Amino acid sequence: MTKKPPRSRIRCASATGGKPKLPARTRPAAKVPDASAILASVGEAAYAWDIGSDTLQWEGNAAAVLGLRDAAGIATGKDFAALLDPSNAETRSSVVLHSPDSDTGDGVRYRALYCLRGAPRSSKTWLEDNGRWFAGPNGRPATAHGIVRILAGYHERAQQSADLSALDVLTGESNRRHLIEQLEAALQESIRLRASCGFMIIAINNLARINDGYGYDVADEVICDVGKRLRGKMRGEDMVGRVSGNKFGVILKNCTSEDLAVAAERFLAGVRDDVIMTAVGPVSVTVTIGGVTAPRHAGNVQEILARAQEALDRAKARRPGSFVAYQPNLERDAVRRENMKVADKIVTALNERRIILAYEPVVHTQSREPAFYECLMRIRRSDGTIVPANSIVPIAERLGMVRLLDQRVLELAIAELVGTPHLQLSLNVSPASTTDAEWWARLGSLLRADRNAAERLVIEITETVAIHDLDDARGFVARVKDLGARIAIDDFGAGYTSFRNLRKLGVDIIKIDGEFVKNLVKSQDDRTFVRTMLDLGRGLDLKTVAEWVQDEQSAAMLADWGCDYLQGDLIGRAATGRPWLQERGGIASALG
Repeated sequence: MTKKPPRSRIRCASATGGKPKLPARTRPAAKVPDASAILASVGEAAYAWDIGSDTLQWEGNAAAVLGLRDAAGIATGKDFAALLDPSNAETRSSVVLHSPDSDTGDGVRYRALYCLRGAPRSSKTWLEDNGRWFAGPNGRPATAHGIVRILAGYHERAQQSADLSALDVLTGESNRRHLIEQLEAALQESIRLRASCGFMIIAINNLARINDGYGYDVADEVICDVGKRLRGKMRGEDMVGRVSGNKFGVILKNCTSEDLAVAAERFLAGVRDDVIMTAVGPVSVTVTIGGVTAPRHAGNVQEILARAQEALDRAKARRPGSFVAYQPNLERDAVRRENMKVADKIVTALNERRIILAYEPVVHTQSREPAFYECLMRIRRSDGTIVPANSIVPIAERLGMVRLLDQRVLELAIAELVGTPHLQLSLNVSPASTTDAEWWARLGSLLRADRNAAERLVIEITETVAIHDLDDARGFVARVKDLGARIAIDDFGAGYTSFRNLRKLGVDIIKIDGEFVKNLVKSQDDRTFVRTMLDLGRGLDLKTVAEWVQDEQSAAMLADWGCDYLQGDLIGRAATGRPWLQERGGIASALG
């Protein structure tokens, strides 16, 4: 028996081609584990599913991976399905058997995410199931091969993600979506138990001033601190959440009208009584609260939110820092129902193209020849009768629908200008439309398409709009004039625009408020005021229009004082159709 040479004497083979001798104590090659062991080491188990017989064959490690005693209890698809949580949105069976894809020869990939529950009270095990199914002769799934993988900690991560999605990022309280979900649950519980719940909207007063004075970081500190103070004054079963920038919502379970008032005072005092310490020092803050009880005064979530907001608006109007509870009001409810009817009429009239124009003439003071026509909106009812604008526009403004009417009036007016080459028209624009991007886009596209029409269009804005924000008004005037149209200030004198501001605006025409014109014959004050306005217009080289001219004596005075144009009952009332076709003298020369 040949002795093994000492390790120190091992030598490589000679260059003559002899084989090298290996050391006697080499480590044997590691044994490669089988597929089951590899899958088990990473928490996975493989299976083959014969769908026709419902036989489910597992690798030997399946029971250990899935936390079962043995694999005998999951030998069929039906057995395995019995262990799944009934709340699963999807299962292997659902994604395979209802797959919308077709097997073109290589099988169809699938993925399912579901929860395994071994016993009714056992903890949940989340599985990811990836595989590929293969079709039988009929094209439907016949077999499936796949791997299930344990998702450790998935439930906790999913729950944490769900919790975070329900929270307001700044305050850590519930966000609007989650609060509304909880409000719906509280309402349904109150209905079921024949109880009552309350809801409040709590607004931080003067937050915009805090933003302007101290910066947004300090305002955020205030918002967070108010949220904490509200939570500190709540009962354990109540909930607070942030519903908008400066507003919190509070849900109060088992809450009567009396309880609502008591809780509101507690919240008011909790915020008001101590200053809030911020990075820049102490800041004094108050809140205003509107609340409603349900289901007594609101039968659904939408009504709860709307009526709490309505109560908040009333509280702000009465006194900031106070509380108002919603109370039914027959007159107010009747107005609301009427508003809804008008809104429906407006939408229907727009859809059915029943918005029309009436034209009120504006004439040269000396010749009484038509200079231009002011466009006034009308709605033609389905029976052919006409609804005047003054019964529609105020409600449309409150409902935020006036811009839709303004766009339609604009389209109709410019269509008339394009169709009648020498016609001149003016039209009023509501305050909402002066900043409405869609109105501007429509105006620009229509006027750029016909520059001649632009030169014969006058856009009227009221004086109160012009002086509300002089810089915005100047921008509006500049944009209109850049498009080739002109600008008139309507109801001039009502807002007492200064000489300096009028000059800055750069308008072309001033229309003197009819309230100062209609009593010229009787009122010395009105005569003095109107003459001053006319002198002001003349000094700035502006054309002047006197509105509401009622009689010849007033017209004669205005002519003597140099007024350029007259408008009112003496001249002619607004009429539908095309009154310029009936005017004896036709259309006068252009303004200028």
